[in-house]
Amino acid sequence: MKGVNLAIIVGRLGQDPEIRSTQSGESVATLSVATSEQWQDQHGVNHESTEWHRVVLFSGLANIARDYLKKGAEVYVEGKIKTRKWQDNQGKDRYTTEIVGKTMQMLGGGERVQQTVKPPPPQPSSLGQQAFKAKQAQLQPQNSSAEIEKIGEDIPF
Repeated sequence: MKGVNLAIIVGRLGQDPEIRSTQSGESVATLSVATSEQWQDQHGVNHESTEWHRVVLFSGLANIARDYLKKGAEVYVEGKIKTRKWQDNQGKDRYTTEIVGKTMQMLGGGERVQQTVKPPPPQPSSLGQQAFKAKQAQLQPQNSSAEIEKIGEDIPF
């Protein structure tokens, strides 16, 4: 039987992404993502537990993380759990379990402030200025207040 290795988390970054490159030049981003669960025990006392997850993103996802994610940002990550073996400075074997992200979605919020730049309203060109003014004149109401009152009398409510 074939197994399933799928991890899905939604959480907040505990720090800005760590960015590095492989020897071949591929971008790698490491995220520290916190997930929390809250519950109430039988005595009505609220509890909260936080788990920290190490997430690794490659190439395009790493570049997006570098450019757009900051500490406090909320993210959705889908990937697989992988444990890798490495050696520390003393030559001892170490193991790190991480989520290798295949999908990442920014969920907004957090400490980031989004800036919206609104383009200035279009200005008529000097050649079209007369046509622009003529169009504005057409849009001006032509009815007098007496005509408006007369119309109001015909409304059944």
